[in-house]
Amino acid sequence: MPYREKSIEKLYYSIGETAKMLNVPISTVRFWENEFDILKPLKNKKGNRMFTPTDIKNLKIIHHLLKEEGMTLPGAKKRISGKWEEAEYKYEINESLQKIKTLMLDLRDSIK
Repeated sequence: MPYREKSIEKLYYSIGETAKMLNVPISTVRFWENEFDILKPLKNKKGNRMFTPTDIKNLKIIHHLLKEEGMTLPGAKKRISGKWEEAEYKYEINESLQKIKTLMLDLRDSIK
């Protein structure tokens, strides 16, 4: 297998970097910040939002619920407010399965 360099994780991400990770506009990240109480990015002296890796993970879960599962905003809020651990657990399982799928596809391609 080819060598893969470990990704470097930063302590804080700008809103632009965060939006690029999620492949959504910056305005969507701002909107989700206002709609979901679980998102509390830090703001520097200039007022720029600085997202921690925990915030990024929470945004990815929200993105998964809204964009991939097709939930409505009220439905996602309800799911998160009542069963956050369940939503987080399902997201982590989905991420693990996606990594396994990528690994299996890489193995298949290397055999050919």
